[in-house]
Amino acid sequence: KVPYLDVTLYAESEDPKKHFTIKELRNLPKDELIKLVRERFAKSATGEPRALVVIHGYNNGFDDALYRTAQIAYDLKYDGVPFLYSWPSGGGITSYPYDRESAQQSEQYLSKFLQVVLDETGARNVSIIAHSMGNQPLLQVLRDLRITNPTASARINQVILAAPDVDRDNFEYLAGQIKGVARGVTMYASSNDVALSVSRRFAGGVPRAGDVPVDLGPSVVAGVDTIDVSALSTEYLALNHSNYAEKTPLIQDIGNVLLTGERPPDRRFPILQRITSDKGDYWRYPK
Repeated sequence: KVPYLDVTLYAESEDPKKHFTIKELRNLPKDELIKLVRERFAKSATGEPRALVVIHGYNNGFDDALYRTAQIAYDLKYDGVPFLYSWPSGGGITSYPYDRESAQQSEQYLSKFLQVVLDETGARNVSIIAHSMGNQPLLQVLRDLRITNPTASARINQVILAAPDVDRDNFEYLAGQIKGVARGVTMYASSNDVALSVSRRFAGGVPRAGDVPVDLGPSVVAGVDTIDVSALSTEYLALNHSNYAEKTPLIQDIGNVLLTGERPPDRRFPILQRITSDKGDYWRYPK
């Protein structure tokens, strides 16, 4: 299916040998969920109870978001428990206004979800990846969490903000508010993200934080490592595919961030170019 358009170019039956498929879908009482999570932690090769929370973006229904979370965990060879927080997206190219309202209204539920992961599962190392519109509720939740529950926020390892669909000025304010909420915060910005191009039109051309306007460059904020991935694409995190994918440079760097947290970014991934701007340094994948 062509991303963001209801056009199918090719279709085949699901095959678990080639595709991610949903084996079982059921509601779990919280205590049963936590029991399963702790059983998974006990099987960790490192012995460290690690959790990864993925928050999808605009135009991602539940199944699509579930497949993408499985894809990320598989490609990262993630030795921990992956969680998906799925806010109710309309799952269509025309659903942007609905999705924007829905993402904002999900803030209180995302807060409760993260509190469970941080305080009740036994996870000692929690990282978060948010894509596109999923960054809107996350930034608000992280701001409140840093103030109300600093003990929990101290267990947040890495926060990855992929092409955040957030007003640029508001993002720079919120980024200052969440400073110190995690061991590291990384933003991947892109000039060719399809969801952001839709967002700009609805916002009257106002730049988004995850965009890289020709006249402005990427948003650079103290405490956030900004990486311009325009030479690649952030669409890896959004494509509605269930096929296994190759390990791209973007997923390689995400893996390095989660595993080592090494900074500055060009130390962990030498191909990144350091760019100096009037607001500070940022990094860029070479074309």
